[in-house]
Amino acid sequence: MTSRRARWIAGPAAAVLVAAGAITYAVAGDDGEAGTPAADSADAGFARDMAVHHQQAVEMSYIVRDRTDDEEVRRLAYDIAQTQANQRGMLIGWLDLWALPKVSSDPPMTWMGMGDMPSAGEGSLMPGMATDAEMKKLAGLNGREAEVYYLQLMTEHHKGGVHMAEGCAERCTVTAEKRLAQGMVESQESEIRLMADLLAERGAKPKA
Repeated sequence: MTSRRARWIAGPAAAVLVAAGAITYAVAGDDGEAGTPAADSADAGFARDMAVHHQQAVEMSYIVRDRTDDEEVRRLAYDIAQTQANQRGMLIGWLDLWALPKVSSDPPMTWMGMGDMPSAGEGSLMPGMATDAEMKKLAGLNGREAEVYYLQLMTEHHKGGVHMAEGCAERCTVTAEKRLAQGMVESQESEIRLMADLLAERGAKPKA
């Protein structure tokens, strides 16, 4: 239990630290190392795509909070929803700051060279995202079944998010955005380990 709590604290703490750096950049408007990114840059592409990716995680987390009374899962869902909603606001704020569109005619993940990847199903626009059918199924479950399905879906969601954040950490040019992306990698990997523990306690495993 101690190790789990340590991991639980580490994730939100890292998110708070990178958020502070991101807010500083948003207020300053320029980190002194890069000009305004282009609309087709990795910086803009990541901001647009991760904002969409995060929005589904927020929706998924609020769904499960209404479907279970388990305090551990509800707390995790709340933490994910709050963290990702705040980060989404920063990403959209940067696009506003840069006077860049929040949507693009290019397919999602084009900035990572993955614009032609096949979709997992309707609603799954990027790696790890749940399909509309999976979201509907989650909304129809209760108790342990809802907990397990949420943890499985969110584990996949985080894996996709980590992949995208690693892409920004490598390709983005704005220092504050790279820092935010690296913070996402660290916090979501920590939560993936926590969710594996929570699944094991419920006699389940992550999706194969």
